[in-house]
Amino acid sequence: MSKQKVVAFQGAHGAFSEEAIRQHFGDEVGTLPCRSFEEIFAAVDEGRADFGVVPVENSVAGSINKSYDLLLEHDLKIWGEIFLRVRHNLISLPGSALEDIREVRSHPQALAQCERFLNRHGWPAKPWYDTAGSAKDLAANPEPGVAVIASKLAAKIYNLDILAAGIEDMTANYTRFFVVGRGDAPYTPEAKTSLVFATFHTPGSLVACLNEFASRNINLTKLESRPRRNRPWHYVFHLDFEGHWQDVPQREALTALLARAAFVKLLGSYPAATMPDLNKNGQSELLQI
Repeated sequence: MSKQKVVAFQGAHGAFSEEAIRQHFGDEVGTLPCRSFEEIFAAVDEGRADFGVVPVENSVAGSINKSYDLLLEHDLKIWGEIFLRVRHNLISLPGSALEDIREVRSHPQALAQCERFLNRHGWPAKPWYDTAGSAKDLAANPEPGVAVIASKLAAKIYNLDILAAGIEDMTANYTRFFVVGRGDAPYTPEAKTSLVFATFHTPGSLVACLNEFASRNINLTKLESRPRRNRPWHYVFHLDFEGHWQDVPQREALTALLARAAFVKLLGSYPAATMPDLNKNGQSELLQI
């Protein structure tokens, strides 16, 4: 019998990261909660987890810079990506009703993403350290009149009731995650590649680097600059492109990039994930209350 995979994530059980893990690996996967992103990378580095799953960007809030910084600092490679449709739920103690609620707790980002729903009901929002953590703490210390915003998985784990589902202000709310692991992922023809590079401080250097991809008809799916942490006012560029680094045009582009850039670090080639479908109204299927 094959050994159960263990995947590390940040937060308490029931976090959206754990939902992403189950979406990608299946419900039988083992999960390892971590207090920080650094602990995820350490768990994989040390062999306590086979993989780690870290959020890298949200379609509403933007990039999660800490994840990108850790990818640059560590030798772990990207093994996959996950697009999770984020559905926020109003959750409370069993038997509670909407008219009983006096206060709503959750992570500040979740509260901000459900602001219209909260204002419509006139409920004060109380920031909490984590979405799943707010559900865990409510279950451990029941307080009538208190609700939390968390995942459907958190409600199931902590035996709480979902009073309203899909309460986020923007229905097109997705988080992209990277699956990180030791060594390189197996080759796949339907791949995406991520890397980070820095240019020399000369006119046209960035354009010259990007032209190595354009001239070979390689589509770029992401380009973002980040401060170079050890050199003030210098920047690195995070780049995603379609294809595997071992494919001929991609390999040629990388070879040319190495000659033009100040440094290049390949973060990995991995199976490209498919975005969940939207319905004809531009919304994912959900209950909007």
